[in-house]
Parts: sequence; structure tokens; C-alpha cells
Amino acid sequence: MKGHAGRRVAEQRAAELKQEIARNDYRYYVLDDPELPDAEYDKLMIELRALEAEYPDLITPDSPTQRVSGEPVAAFGVVTHKVPMLSLDNAFTDEDVLAFDRRIRERLGGADAEYVAEPKLDGLAVTVIYRDGKLERAATRGDGVKGEDVTANVRTIHKVPHRLKGHPPEVVEVRGEVFMPIKGFERMNRLLREQGEKVYINPRNSASGSLRQLDPRITAKRPLDMFFYGLGAVEGAGAEDLPPTQWGLLKAFEKWDLPICPDATVVEGAAGCLQYFRELDAILAEVVSLAGPDATVVFASDHGFGPQTGTFFVNAWLQQRGHFASLETKRPS
Repeated sequence: MKGHAGRRVAEQRAAELKQEIARNDYRYYVLDDPELPDAEYDKLMIELRALEAEYPDLITPDSPTQRVSGEPVAAFGVVTHKVPMLSLDNAFTDEDVLAFDRRIRERLGGADAEYVAEPKLDGLAVTVIYRDGKLERAATRGDGVKGEDVTANVRTIHKVPHRLKGHPPEVVEVRGEVFMPIKGFERMNRLLREQGEKVYINPRNSASGSLRQLDPRITAKRPLDMFFYGLGAVEGAGAEDLPPTQWGLLKAFEKWDLPICPDATVVEGAAGCLQYFRELDAILAEVVSLAGPDATVVFASDHGFGPQTGTFFVNAWLQQRGHFASLETKRPS
């Protein structure tokens, strides 16, 4: 349907989609009470993007496509991220992955690309800032620009070190996923049920709800875990010594005593990315004991730009129930 009639239908549908997506964002990120399955939510977002691509004048500043979902809760202090924490977009086919790989290789001057692949755990994205090796602040992703200050709660997670080992940069912001292992989730729900309290729907909600308790003593009793996978802001002495590859970065994290996913590995090109995902079933029994992941995240191993250049790209994509996604994070000059 073209012309004015088509434009009016598209405008009406776009308004409906924006309203529905915003409502689900609020339930998912603020209330911790999701209503739509992830796949259904993704379909709404993809439909809206398609309409905005066909009719660019439908794009508004408040469109869900123009921002990262989530809103900081006022009860927590608000933290402004020096480097925005962006979300993942979706694609669907092997051809999309090949196109992604082609874009990466073009940025690298045509060289073949290596990727670091790892399971995507369904938890809560968190950033942790260390200054002079000491944990200074932790925050949720929030709306991508501003998040909730959850420093006291993150300090209760046993695997998150209060002091880094080795020689990290003077100020380093490390990012990862807080999640709840399946066994811990089942044990916690059993105890809550015995106490006559509300039980959690799934590990993702339990991780989010546990981390966002106003009383950190409650968080300390919850079986939370965390794996780190990326960087935010890096400042001061040592920033220039960071590894130029994603794999090197993970190895540096290990030296600093930051936990990383044990299933992370280097793969070759788009074919290696696809093969890793297709083999995920072989390690699923082990992975499900962590947090029931249903996805794979792949980071470009060679950042190709260097942390000191002023712009830092982490190119990643996620396959979740057959959907690929792409993530691009920039470090401003």
C-alpha cells in the first residue's frame, strides 16, 4: 500500500508499536515482571524498524528504536555512564552473519577476522569501575546513558573482587553479566515458597530482582554470579597497555582476577561463528547449570582501532532462538 493511505496506516501502526514496546520495556526493566516472550518483543521492534526505514519521517526522538530500553529507579542513586551501554539488535539469516563479517573485515582493511564466541547468559548487564585497583562503583545499564547505583549490592557477589590483582589501568570500567545459576535459583525459590513469599519467574528476573534490592543484606543472601566480557571507560596510567584484541582482553581480566565465561573461545570468520552456535547443544548441559542461556555472543577478536585511538568498537552479535544481533560500542575522544 503506497501513497497517503499507506503513510497513514504506517503512522497508526508505528504509534501502536511504540506504545506496546514502551509498556513492555517498563514491565521488563522497571517492574521485573515481563509480559511478552523475548521473541515476540523482538518481532514488535523489527516491525517498527521496518516501518521507520520505509517512512523515515516516522522516526521520533522518543521512539524505542532511538534509545536503549530501561529506566533507572529513583530509589537508587543515578550513575551517568561515561561510555553508553548499548543493547543488541536482531537479524535472522546466515546471510546476515556473512554481511556482518564483511562489514568487520572492511573496517579491518580486508583482513580475515577472528571472533571470540561465548554463551550469552540471561541476566543483568552491569558495569564496575575500579580506581587504583579498588572497586569504586557499580551500576546497572538502565537506559544505556544512566543506570542505577548498585555498588553496595555488587560488593556482596563473591566472585566480584574488591581489589584487582596485577597491573590494571589507573581507572578501568569493566562490564559483564550478573546472573543466577539454575541450582541457586531453584534453591532460592524453594526457600521463598517455604516462607510464604513471592517466588521468581525465571533466573533472569531473580538476578535482576536480587541485585536491585534496597537492602544489600538481602542481596548477599542470593546466589548471584558474574562473568565479565567488555570495557567501558579507561583512564590514566596503564590505559595504553591494554591488549588490542578481545581474547587478549579476556586474558587480562583473568590476570586481574575478574571471572570470565569458561566457554569463551576464538573462532575463525563467520563460518566459525555459525559452527560455534550449532555446537552449543553439545555444551548445553554444562551451560544450563549456569543460567539457562539460549544464545551465543561473538566479539570481534581484533578491535582493529586500539583503545588509545579515541574510538573503541566492540562488534558483537547474538543468536537467540535463531535471531542474530549486532552490538557496537564507542568510546568518545
